[in-house]
Amino acid sequence: MVLRRIELEVLAIVERGDTISELATKLDHSESYLSRAVGDLVEKGLVYTERDGRRKRVVPSDARAVERYQDLVRQHSQIHFPELLTGKALEVLYYLDQPRTVSEIADRSDNYRNTINRVLKRFRDRGLVGTVEGHYEFNADFDRLHEFARELAHHSHRQRLEAVALKGTILWEDYDEFLAQAETEIDAEGFHETGLARFAVFDLQFLLTSHRYYLFSEDLDVVSPAELCCHTLLIDDGSRYRSYCLLLLSHVDVDEENLREQAATYGLEDEIDALLRYLETHGGVDDNRLPEWSEFQKLAADYEIER
Repeated sequence: MVLRRIELEVLAIVERGDTISELATKLDHSESYLSRAVGDLVEKGLVYTERDGRRKRVVPSDARAVERYQDLVRQHSQIHFPELLTGKALEVLYYLDQPRTVSEIADRSDNYRNTINRVLKRFRDRGLVGTVEGHYEFNADFDRLHEFARELAHHSHRQRLEAVALKGTILWEDYDEFLAQAETEIDAEGFHETGLARFAVFDLQFLLTSHRYYLFSEDLDVVSPAELCCHTLLIDDGSRYRSYCLLLLSHVDVDEENLREQAATYGLEDEIDALLRYLETHGGVDDNRLPEWSEFQKLAADYEIER
């Protein structure tokens, strides 16, 4: 979720019961300009409005992102956060969950290094971040900027999911993507079915549960086998689902480098490495969540997969 400067300005000062006129006076903007900004914030679920006679009062929502942001503004009133947090700033902050280099942030956010450098210079000039051996990290308690960015992204994902599924659970999320469990089918732009139902595309039919699983991504065309393997482990990392992944990796030609890249994205490096070593060594991995090699051979034979 990207917020415009005017939206950040409103969130910084709005208190329960402020009218559009009062906000316009405080921020020295026209009422029509403020009204449009408030309307956008209402649509994003960050404020709501109440009628008080002929006046419309603006109320901050109970979203944790709003609380985090207003706490920052109150505690550091000398810093003009609306000026700092526009453009790619929130995306960069999202990936500063730990000390990272410019290259690491660029890779994770899929942005140019020059873009990341510009944003970080802005933060460094204000004393919000510093560097240790080429790794950027927050100074003092400014790590709460990451908390704000994370809560804002989560709020956006929850809103998007609730718009298409009455009961849904987010299992994993990134800045602009998330994996969700739903009780009903989702047929909406950006939602890509994954999980056990997706295995059928690769001629592997499994008994399905009552839940459906979807990856939301505006950039994805189709869920690849590598992504499907990772999603399956995020859904359930037990022995049965690991066996399903082994069947998929045995049945479909999956590029190992791409699989490891996907594993890094989802924080599953160790799990994917264990699956690959299991197949390479014919079961020579000490992990009770993986089947005995003879058991897996029988399972593969049932699905007409040669090992």
